[in-house]
Amino acid sequence: MPALRRGNRKKGNTSGNHERWLITYSDLITLLLIFFVVMYAWSKVDTAKYEALSKSLHLEFAKGETILEKHNGPAGDLKQGQGEIVTPPPTSSPSPSAASAREERERELQDLLSKVNQYIQENNLQAQVTAGDVQRGVVIKLNDMVLFDLGKADLKPASLPILDKLGSLFRSLDTKVSIEGHTDNLPLQTGSLYKDNWGLSQARSVSVVRYLLSTPGMNDNMFVSSAYADTMPVAPNDTEENRAKNRRVEIVVLREPLKLN
Repeated sequence: MPALRRGNRKKGNTSGNHERWLITYSDLITLLLIFFVVMYAWSKVDTAKYEALSKSLHLEFAKGETILEKHNGPAGDLKQGQGEIVTPPPTSSPSPSAASAREERERELQDLLSKVNQYIQENNLQAQVTAGDVQRGVVIKLNDMVLFDLGKADLKPASLPILDKLGSLFRSLDTKVSIEGHTDNLPLQTGSLYKDNWGLSQARSVSVVRYLLSTPGMNDNMFVSSAYADTMPVAPNDTEENRAKNRRVEIVVLREPLKLN
């Protein structure tokens, strides 16, 4: 009897050992289930992020395609941080009427220059009067000896036909004419009517303006009088010949409207 009891006890222990693997197996199955649940959860999160990123990129590229299709090239700068197109302001161009007026004025200036040079040649005035085209307009230079006596501002009788001719040409112009007096650098003689070369150059300019204004039909607002004394010489004031060149009156028919500062 005692031996039989021991045999029965061994058989019961062997059966219990064979069933313990089920515990380990169930633990493994549980861990695998948890692992796959976690992996599934991660994959769902990544898919949502991927879909959001995909939609965002699609929208951005769709905007770019729309811009290129509509404008087919550069169409202005994009404002920083925005998707709006900034159209550059149109470049200003002169109106047809302004361009036409400019062309008409230029034709008048060239016609005036041609007529003045023809008058100079026909009357052998090359030594006293010159005319040329400069950036400011048409400039007519009259030597002071043909206009005035030394140190004076009264017009000589011999100068009047020249001024009459110029006045007849200016009368039809629609522009400003600047009358500019210049002197050499020598001081005026004692007893002069003028304090200095500034006064003399101004008086000479005014004398020419007043005479031109006496031309019948002349526009009273056409002329501007200026004085420069000896500040704008055309030659060094080192010889009598050069000083004679600097004593002059310049009549400038302006190409552009006069701008006063």
